[in-house]
Amino acid sequence: MNNVSMLPLRNNQDRIFDILNQGIPFLIGIFIFFSPYPRFTSILEISFYGSVLILLILILLRKTTFSLRTPLSVPFLLFVLWTFIGLFFALNKENSINDFYAHLIKYLVIFYMLFNFFSTKEKLIILVWTIIISTALFSAGIMIYYYLILGNDISTKLGLFMTELPSNIIGISTLFAVLLSIQQLTLERIVYRQIILTICLCVTTVATLATNARGTILAMIVSLLLLFPKNKKNFLFFVPLLALMILVMPVKGRFTPDIIDQIRKDARVNILYCFGEIVKDYPVFGIGFGMQTYDDQSLLRKYNERVPIEYRQDGTIIAAPHNMLMDVAVRTGVVGLLLFLYIIFAFVHMGWKIIKHGKSAFIRDWGYCFIMAFVAIFIQGLFENTLSGTPAIVLFTIWGMMTILWRLDKEKTSS
Repeated sequence: MNNVSMLPLRNNQDRIFDILNQGIPFLIGIFIFFSPYPRFTSILEISFYGSVLILLILILLRKTTFSLRTPLSVPFLLFVLWTFIGLFFALNKENSINDFYAHLIKYLVIFYMLFNFFSTKEKLIILVWTIIISTALFSAGIMIYYYLILGNDISTKLGLFMTELPSNIIGISTLFAVLLSIQQLTLERIVYRQIILTICLCVTTVATLATNARGTILAMIVSLLLLFPKNKKNFLFFVPLLALMILVMPVKGRFTPDIIDQIRKDARVNILYCFGEIVKDYPVFGIGFGMQTYDDQSLLRKYNERVPIEYRQDGTIIAAPHNMLMDVAVRTGVVGLLLFLYIIFAFVHMGWKIIKHGKSAFIRDWGYCFIMAFVAIFIQGLFENTLSGTPAIVLFTIWGMMTILWRLDKEKTSS
């Protein structure tokens, strides 16, 4: 009799735990959705810490499974350990400790949340749609605000003089959505969804081109050319449309014969010389993980003086390397850079195996798309810091989505 009376209670408990398990991907989905938008910090914090709190409750009560086993886990661990050791040698210890948590540990938590709670084909596609819709709305909103409300001329780079959303940062989000939209269009068979995807693709493409950012445009060209063999049907529609957009937008000025000369004379060359001098003095642990160290103009001026005269910066020294690899080398040393490259190697190796030996076309095709997305953000990372804020979330999301494919492929092998 007692066992029978306990059944409704157990059923209610199971229902509650099931809701909590579903609540984690819901909250992480909200976090991913709002990550491109500025001034939504409260929503990002609530969704992140809400999901972490639920996860901790479920783990303590043993009502969920949470795996840390991925091909990236060892490289991640080594990089985290080295960065942690570097905190003791940081020039700005307080800020380095803060950024170690805020700009590394938190992103790793997001990575493992994605890996564990979007681990089915259906949930992965929901994640893809979340990114596409979110970025399309973001693109439309920022273009309306920048060109119509602020009254900027259409020839002005989208994001120019916007400290919260500079052009390069906008382009990282929009180009990622462009690549996801193209891939999803090849799979989608329902007409109204194809229409929505086409609209989203057009909006995010216009926003990407409107940034007129050299790194973004180069990344777009390379990734689209590499994506072409896998999506020939969609490209027959997309390429003429893209060409038309380029012809009528200021971005056409980027496609000139002297583009290589422009890159060689770019101010980033001077910046790299300056930060390269810092690496020479701090080759082992770097200056520390804290990004506020870059704000020390006296430190930057000291190293700017060492740069050959023709590459020295005048006036205020630019307080960021504007290059992902240099950023890692300055903050974590040459050893940290090698460990970061180990993460990249492990990711590319995992992606290569998925593309070549994936057990289904779904896994292979999406694996190729995620590799192209990484190629894009890597190229953009040569022109911009991509290890904090929205760019870092995009990067860790790409890594997370590929490991989801790895898990799906592994499950197919086991079955």
